[in-house]
Amino acid sequence: MTTAHAADPVWVVIPAAGRGSRFGGDIPKQYLEVAGRPLIAHALEVLLSHPRVAGAVVALAADDTRWPNWESLWGKPVLRCHGGSERADSVLAALQALPAGVADTALVLVHDAARPNLRLGDIDRLIAAADAHADGAILAAPVRDTLKRADAQGDIAATEPREGLWRALTPQAFRRGALAAALERARADGVVVTDEAMAMERTGLRPRLVEGREDNIKVTTPADLALVEFLLGKASQGECE
Repeated sequence: MTTAHAADPVWVVIPAAGRGSRFGGDIPKQYLEVAGRPLIAHALEVLLSHPRVAGAVVALAADDTRWPNWESLWGKPVLRCHGGSERADSVLAALQALPAGVADTALVLVHDAARPNLRLGDIDRLIAAADAHADGAILAAPVRDTLKRADAQGDIAATEPREGLWRALTPQAFRRGALAAALERARADGVVVTDEAMAMERTGLRPRLVEGREDNIKVTTPADLALVEFLLGKASQGECE
């Protein structure tokens, strides 16, 4: 398999067609403001500020009226397309919407729109790992808590070993063509994949785990929103590096 060279441009894909129903409220969570800006703005800013990143494609709902119509950030193009009902549909649509000059071997980073506290150091490590590993790579964090399995009544049925278990984060980095093929195969098989690595795993590939920062959290609840506001405030003061 031919891979991209270490100096080749990287593109970003952000699936943002969901409603964030678990969060509640009328505003899709990617547009909730924290530290004076929408969550998706924080995510795009850090990604596009990376020197290897050439641009981004954001997959939006067809009826999205809140998109700020950004066409560029950091002097780099921000494109948009219509996403789908599932995350995988949106990612696949965004991969197909990449500019014609983006090769199938090009590295693509897929990042959650509601994960605003990403740091450049994690992007550096992820891209370096994906450059060196043909099967791609993802940011992840080792599971540190004790894990309990519940029964149907909500009582503890067992304590599960946590050795070797990781929590998947984003970005996740894969070659454009391989990822598109994996997502299309999952769709054809009727499998709803919950992240891009799952699609790749189904094809027999073994993406590399890259330990990322624990504070690269995804906003899912109002408590998460308060936490990322605190973290972003600290980062702006240079206290979280």
